[in-house]
Amino acid sequence: MLLRPNGLARAAVRFRPAAFAGTFIALLMTVAIVSACGILLESGARASLPPTRYAQAPVVVAADQQIRRQVGSGEGSYEESVRVPERARVDAALLERLAPLGRAVPDVVFPVRGNAGPAVEASGWGASAFTGARLGRGRAPVAADEVVLGAATATATGAGAGSAGDRVSLDTPVGKREFRVVGHAEGTGVWFSDAEARALCGHPGALDAVVLFDADPARVRAAVDGRAQVLTGAARAVDPQLAGAKELLIGLGGSFGGTATLVAVFTAAGAVALSVGQRSREYALLRAVGATPRQIRRTVATEALLVAPVAGALGCVPGIGLAAWWFGQLQAKGAIPAGVDLAVSWIPLASAVGIGLVAALLAGWAAARRPARIRPGQALAEAAVECLRPGWIRTPLGLAAVAGGTVCAGLAAGGSGEDAANAALGVVMLFMLAVALLGPLIARACAAVLGLPLRAAGGASGSLAAANSRAHARRLASAITPIVLAMAFSSTLVFLQTSQERAARQQQEAGLLADHVITDPPSDARAGVAITRTSVLVMAGSGGERRLQSASAQGVAGDVTTVQDLGVREGSLAALRPGTVAVDRSLADSAHAAVGDRIELRLPDGAAATPEIVAVYTRGLGLGQVTLPAADLTGHTTAGRATELLIRGPVPAGLGPAVTASGWTTAQDLDRELNAWANTTMAAVLGGFAAVAAANTLVMTVLDRRRELQMLRLVGSTRRQVFRMLRWEALLIGGAGVTLGSAIALATLFPLAKALTGAPPHIPPALYASFAAAALTLGLTATTLPARWALRPGR
Repeated sequence: MLLRPNGLARAAVRFRPAAFAGTFIALLMTVAIVSACGILLESGARASLPPTRYAQAPVVVAADQQIRRQVGSGEGSYEESVRVPERARVDAALLERLAPLGRAVPDVVFPVRGNAGPAVEASGWGASAFTGARLGRGRAPVAADEVVLGAATATATGAGAGSAGDRVSLDTPVGKREFRVVGHAEGTGVWFSDAEARALCGHPGALDAVVLFDADPARVRAAVDGRAQVLTGAARAVDPQLAGAKELLIGLGGSFGGTATLVAVFTAAGAVALSVGQRSREYALLRAVGATPRQIRRTVATEALLVAPVAGALGCVPGIGLAAWWFGQLQAKGAIPAGVDLAVSWIPLASAVGIGLVAALLAGWAAARRPARIRPGQALAEAAVECLRPGWIRTPLGLAAVAGGTVCAGLAAGGSGEDAANAALGVVMLFMLAVALLGPLIARACAAVLGLPLRAAGGASGSLAAANSRAHARRLASAITPIVLAMAFSSTLVFLQTSQERAARQQQEAGLLADHVITDPPSDARAGVAITRTSVLVMAGSGGERRLQSASAQGVAGDVTTVQDLGVREGSLAALRPGTVAVDRSLADSAHAAVGDRIELRLPDGAAATPEIVAVYTRGLGLGQVTLPAADLTGHTTAGRATELLIRGPVPAGLGPAVTASGWTTAQDLDRELNAWANTTMAAVLGGFAAVAAANTLVMTVLDRRRELQMLRLVGSTRRQVFRMLRWEALLIGGAGVTLGSAIALATLFPLAKALTGAPPHIPPALYASFAAAALTLGLTATTLPARWALRPGR
């Protein structure tokens, strides 16, 4: 009597573990990458910092740092939440409304500079009630011209010892002024009277926050009436950098994690299906001796239940390690504040193990359907010769994916701006799905096309390799698909970054007419054109799917055409005045706006504005996607002043250190290093996973062919001839994977680069050649090494 199905599965795993090694490795890698992304996602969702500035503040009233709006209508509507570019503030009138509820202290923080050294943080002395600042000597400031300096600040601002009664010159957001030192406090910082701080901060009608003592939070919420947030406990950690870190981690774990999970699941499913297919002879024999279709399916499911949980549990270990490394690198590069911790709980680990188990079960069920369904005699015949008939489920789905990818490619090629970029992202996903579903058909076509040069160049070994590849298309597809994945995703991520870097640099070199750039200029500078660099949010899209899109912006004070050539294509920068704006072409296309239209903006502090477009230009990627009059940014930025001064000709004295135009361009390249590193890391993670999957599949395939390779040796083939045949097969696999992956990457990159840079993609030949060489070397290595083991005497 046959063993019970569960017992048969346990016996297969126990006595033939090598048959499940490939499946085990694929599932382990899948769980590793899925768990790593899940840990990053959870870390972003749970990221928090202990209160620092407001640690001693019982109740804090501050503006919501998220812009929330409803997108769409009806059942399909959802709330969009976008972080303000800098810092949102509360109306100063709220201070009087809250005063009856307890002791209300206004808080404003802004940068000031002395005659030397970097900017330091300034605020009103009233903030010392919750910041813990204490006078070392002297008294608190009262009059408008009085100031308290931190002990370390006096030297940093060029005030020397800064003794009481000394005069010190400070450059504030509203200009340079002289103040009389009336006291010293511990640490660094500058303190004015509360009234003077509000006058100097650059936004006199708004406050960073209102701190209340001896107030009931419930009564405060009622008084605020939804116009601001009432924060207590851990929520008092108002830190814009924390919001950015949460957004980054959730984006990595969610967006990239979704793509990585899809790739990992398809790869693991392919390995499981290959493992089941390699044992089709066993299932055929079981059918011949009386096993029922249900027993075959139960056996395959039980094998998955035995292998997947163990592989998943072990895969969690490298997953935690990958997440910890990735998180640490982001923290070291300043993208995540030092106080944020990596959150590792059972939720992402259990989810990753569950995903691996479900993928194994579904892939095993799909692969076992045919050997379980057909007649026993036919099963034995098909175990010896691969069935050439395409699957009636996979083929229509694959053709639908091809059609969808083609439509997306057409939309991306014919569109512009963010709409084209979004359509282009669908191209790579749909075409990769098509490759996974239509693998056998694509592999047979590749074998037919590449088999011709193989026969011509490889002689008898090449002909045999071409015939083998065409006769075993399913086996070939299992090896090609991971290489296509690695090539397509790595090329798309890396070459998109090289395209953006090259376009930005070219635009900066061509568009910057100034000879020198003063970074951090004094507020009273009269030479050149002052530039305030910041970011704004632009309403993009059309219809009910309009959404806020972040865009780089510059506020200009002076004739910007004398120091920048923005590449104006419509309108004129001469018409730029308060209430108007000039925008980059790609941004105008995304917003479906043209010269004469009004465009919806959110300024750096979240304030709404609808300026009229007076010019559309083409060099926004390098110089700024939105150009506004500096007056329109007054009171809406944290710095409250110009961040750069562009000068043609010699630099006047007293403006501070200057860099040349080329030096400024190089500095911008350094600022983009984080994005470049992030894209390269994502490409390495996906490419590395796909490379391991490809090697694993090739090893599984070669080891399963021991009988075939030994048969070739028995009929007279030499080891050299067998290895030559395998090398030709490996080159065919690598060549097909590189060709298909490159085609998918190009179909994605051309519209994506056009939408983002306005130019074709920049693909460095040496970098592309290294990708292709790595894929070919991987194929050759993963084929020849296991073949040497399989052909050893006694095997």
